[in-house]
Amino acid sequence: MGIYDYGVIVIYFLFIIIIGIVFHKFSKDSSDYFRGGGHMLWWLVGATAFMSQFSAWTFIGAAGKAYREGFLILAIFFGNALGYFVTYFVSGAKFRQLRAVTTMEIVRDRFGRANEQFFTWLNIPANIMYAAIWLFSISTFVSVVFGWNILLCIICIGIVVILLSSVGGAWAVSASDFMQMMILMPITIVSAIVALAAVGGGNFLHGVTSFVGQLPVNHTNWSAVFSPQLVYLWIFAAVIKQIINVNNPSESYRFLFAKDSDNARKGGLLAAILFLFGPVLWFIPPMVAAILYPDLNVIESLRPLGGRISEGAYVGMGLMHMPQGMVGLMVTAMFACTISNMDTGLNKNSGFFMRSFYMSILRKGRPEKEYMIASRITTIVLGFFIIVTAIGLNELKGLSLFALMINFSSLVAIPIAIPLIMGLFFKRAPKWSGWSTTVVGLLVSMAIYNNAVDPLTVVKFLGIGIPFTEYMKTEFYMLIVSMFFGVTIMSLWFLGTLFFSKYNSSDYNTQVDAVFANMHMPVITDPEKTKAMDYAQLRMLARLAFPYGVFVFLLALIPNGIGGRLCFTFIGTMIAGVGWLLHRAAQKKAPAAA
Repeated sequence: MGIYDYGVIVIYFLFIIIIGIVFHKFSKDSSDYFRGGGHMLWWLVGATAFMSQFSAWTFIGAAGKAYREGFLILAIFFGNALGYFVTYFVSGAKFRQLRAVTTMEIVRDRFGRANEQFFTWLNIPANIMYAAIWLFSISTFVSVVFGWNILLCIICIGIVVILLSSVGGAWAVSASDFMQMMILMPITIVSAIVALAAVGGGNFLHGVTSFVGQLPVNHTNWSAVFSPQLVYLWIFAAVIKQIINVNNPSESYRFLFAKDSDNARKGGLLAAILFLFGPVLWFIPPMVAAILYPDLNVIESLRPLGGRISEGAYVGMGLMHMPQGMVGLMVTAMFACTISNMDTGLNKNSGFFMRSFYMSILRKGRPEKEYMIASRITTIVLGFFIIVTAIGLNELKGLSLFALMINFSSLVAIPIAIPLIMGLFFKRAPKWSGWSTTVVGLLVSMAIYNNAVDPLTVVKFLGIGIPFTEYMKTEFYMLIVSMFFGVTIMSLWFLGTLFFSKYNSSDYNTQVDAVFANMHMPVITDPEKTKAMDYAQLRMLARLAFPYGVFVFLLALIPNGIGGRLCFTFIGTMIAGVGWLLHRAAQKKAPAAA
């Protein structure tokens, strides 16, 4: 890290703070604060959907998986792509058509207020844990790059995210997601090119052929280390898990932002396309690291990671091969994806608490001004809990970030998702089918985690084969078993509750009928009436993107070789180019008086 890298990072943080300040005035009430009033265009919706599905964990925990096992990691991210194609064709428009401000309001309308409270108070701690993992991941990244104390990183980064999310609400979060997507994508393209050039001795084209020819055997032939059945089952389970994750009502908040059904669908399509191409680029550097640095201990900065040193593969490649100033941009890219996840999660959690408890139970019927103040205070308090939880994760020495995220998602998030998804397909399911299915799922997860059934018995039943190591258990087994057995048991339980539908009250059936009627009724907006808000979004983001792109372009003046200068030129041109396109689009929607 040199002075240019530090300068790039300082400018970036100033830029992020400006986004929060600029979009502060967009939030006039709680609907604006939590979902942008339902006025957002598809490219903002798609950016939020895309950015909310990965974080610095991708470049730390998942990159460590790529360093160890190569292309296998792509199953998770291609699962996201398939999930968002499902959103485009099926669920995205339906979520918007439910006409809710938060996803817990969807739960209330479908299953009643008791379920709303149950899922609210289950989701809040689960989302805090997710955000803590993301915060811990980016803090690990920063502590390696800067050589700083990781606790200091956790606290400082956490405070920055809290400030952004509390000041601007959903508008600032989504605008930040879009801008950070524009920063992240060209930087990761350059990182992949630099890595391939490094393995080719400075020649990119030679590096492509060298990369393919020199990959460790287990990166393309997983049966060299694991039984084929284990790998196939894991890939299938990972893909299904991601499809469920991005298409359940609890995670549908990003589509509630859309101004109409069509924009919700297009947002899903944008996220799907980005997930088809992005992950291939992201995992080239750690796989190149497996070729150039089979022992990562030779990179001195990574040694503090100890037993988790493989998680520093992406960072190590940047430190060893990036030109001056580019490491700073790489750090901002990691901040970009993590801040996008955390501020979105904070905004969502705050919405759950405010709309489903504070505004409906604790302080019902109070002035909107009070709700706005309370919303910001709630965001700050929840952010504090995230920081404390991330500090707690730091005490778990030898922790595998990859296994922690995947296992938490499959053992906790999937039991929450299954009844909410099924509830939108089976109209006559009784109220208690929602919470009871989740309870059953969590009990199954506890049994799996605590080895209630001998893992070796399960492994033999699935035909995975032995020996069965502790590594296989934490990295593969939990996900496979939770998806094959947990999802099956929960689905059977939910379907079993349908036999009791004859006991549903007439009021409940009428309420559910209204939900399904809404879900199939498109939200259509008048282009003339929404033109002013469309123009405001486009103009504001154009004014942010173009100057930042010019700033990155000017970084080509840093004393680097021609390759380094071209890197900055490429990234700056892409960002500024998008700013120019946004400006052109804004001009077409400009009010006549303008």
